[in-house]
This record gives sequence, C-alpha cells and structure tokens, in this order.
Amino acid sequence: MIPTIYGIKNCDTMKKARAWLDGHGVTYDFHDYKSEGITKEKLREWSNEVGWETLLNRAGTTFRKLADGDKDGLNEKKALALMLAQPSMIKRPVLDLGGRRLVGFKPDVYAKEVRSRK
Repeated sequence: MIPTIYGIKNCDTMKKARAWLDGHGVTYDFHDYKSEGITKEKLREWSNEVGWETLLNRAGTTFRKLADGDKDGLNEKKALALMLAQPSMIKRPVLDLGGRRLVGFKPDVYAKEVRSRK
C-alpha cells in the first residue's frame, strides 16, 4: 500500500513532512483537504483511532479566530463539525500508513514508523 499524506499544500509543516518523505525515497499520495475536502466518515475514522483532541489544531489561526462560543464546550461532535466545515482546523499532516495514522510531523517518529515502507 502506498501511504497517503493529508494536509494543505502551502503549510510549512506539510512541506517539511513531504521533504522528509521525498528525501527518504518514500512513494506517497498527497490529498489536499483544503481543496479536495475531507469526508465526515474519514474524520470519524481518524477520531476513533487517534482522538479528536489530537486531530484538532488548536494552535492554528483558523481555530484561534473562532468566536468564543464556538470554542466553548468542545466535544467530539462539535470538533468534527468544525473540522469538516473548515479543514484548516485539522492538524497537519495526517499520514495514513494503511494500518495506522500518524498525526503531526516529527522526524524521529517518521524514521521509526515509515522506514519499513521504503
């Protein structure tokens, strides 16, 4: 299976992750969820696996600009609805390795988890 990396094309963290994959000879597909969208089913699948708290990018500009009322009382249902409406709120990248997903980019984690997929 070819891994799929999900994110936004112009995101600096995405650029680092893609450069790492390219530099290590890893073949992958890229899904830009800002331009191509993301399904509710895919978000729910990720949430079930890694937790909505891990998926929600609270540090990003999009989340910080939300009205306080949208931030109050966050739960899985509300967080998934926000991420579905504004995919920029999904932490980047999400690397789908088939059997599991890695959220965010840490070179040491990629070296450990992606190495066998070269």
